[in-house]
Amino acid sequence: MLHEDAILAVPVSAHDHAQGNIHAVVTLVEYGDFQCPACGSAYPLVKQIQHRYAGNLYFVFRHFPLSQAHPYAQLAAELAEAAAVEGRFWAMHDWLYENQAAWTPRGGAGLEAGVRALDLDETTIAATLRSPDIDARIRRDFMGGVRSGVNGTPSFYVNGCLYQGDFAALVHSIGRVLARRG
Repeated sequence: MLHEDAILAVPVSAHDHAQGNIHAVVTLVEYGDFQCPACGSAYPLVKQIQHRYAGNLYFVFRHFPLSQAHPYAQLAAELAEAAAVEGRFWAMHDWLYENQAAWTPRGGAGLEAGVRALDLDETTIAATLRSPDIDARIRRDFMGGVRSGVNGTPSFYVNGCLYQGDFAALVHSIGRVLARRG
């Protein structure tokens, strides 16, 4: 269900991590946490939505690490941002979700496994992780989410309106938006 009274406080911009057609009829924004099990479960469903509505969907990911519940969420977000400096944000985004069970505390492989898996230069990534710009970017996303009413992850916005419900209903909501504009 779309809540037209709960709107995205920070408009989508060129500074966002985004995939798809920038001129698409539907913009889907996710506030996510890489360690969140619900976000991990949502990841393949978001990929299905992207595939289903390719050309008609612009997907934006924003960080919302819930560090009190997920102690490695901030580090994972920082790693994704460090990979972004190398032009590999989406590769790291996907690796973090696809391998969530392996790098979290129970898995034991650690986040370094993502750096190796994507063949990123460990020295460069380590230096980039020390940049204050990394933390500032994540904090900006997080605070934008707070101002938008995000109180858990994943949180989705369809064309700026908060969506709440299951994925079948999200697909239906996107379809309705496309039908109205088509």
